Amino acid sequence: MNTAAFWRATAERMIRTFAQAVLGIAGADGLGLLDVDWGEALSAGGLAAVLALLTAVVSSGGTEGPGITETVATPDTPRRPTSI
Repeated sequence: MNTAAFWRATAERMIRTFAQAVLGIAGADGLGLLDVDWGEALSAGGLAAVLALLTAVVSSGGTEGPGITETVATPDTPRRPTSI
């Protein structure tokens, strides 16, 4: 938890969680963009991001990544080849 890689991975997780929450609310019940209560959607996204942060901190006990079983990739971490 004391590494920059941990905090980068945690920030990425928070951003993804925020976006998922906002898009989930915005897309619920087929609402149009003008019908969405954006204050409520952003508030829910912010809460989801804070919960992602707290989850990462609490579950980091002894690992390098923000999750219980995760390790953060470093520049020298071997990568699997991707197929096109």
